[in-house]
Amino acid sequence: MNSDLNPEISALRNQVFLLLVALIVISGTLTVYLYRQASIMGKDLNASKQMIANVNQNEGVIISFANQLAAYGKTHPDILPVLAKYGIGPNGIPTTAPAAPKK
Repeated sequence: MNSDLNPEISALRNQVFLLLVALIVISGTLTVYLYRQASIMGKDLNASKQMIANVNQNEGVIISFANQLAAYGKTHPDILPVLAKYGIGPNGIPTTAPAAPKK
């Protein structure tokens, strides 16, 4: 009976060893992938913060441009639907946040 179990135990031992190696490889691959994604997201976050700071710095220029568009819309009514789509009211200052475009 003992001789019948040895090959089975040896096969199970090999199978467990292979599963552990596969688990280590998969875990390492997942760790590298997640680290890379976190690194990329960190760079994107820094770029987004810089873009927001740039927009905040140029807020006066943006408001002036919106006022000029509103003045143009008073003399050219064809552009009023476009201005309304992007939330620019008759005074030029955006009245509300523009609605998300319909898909």
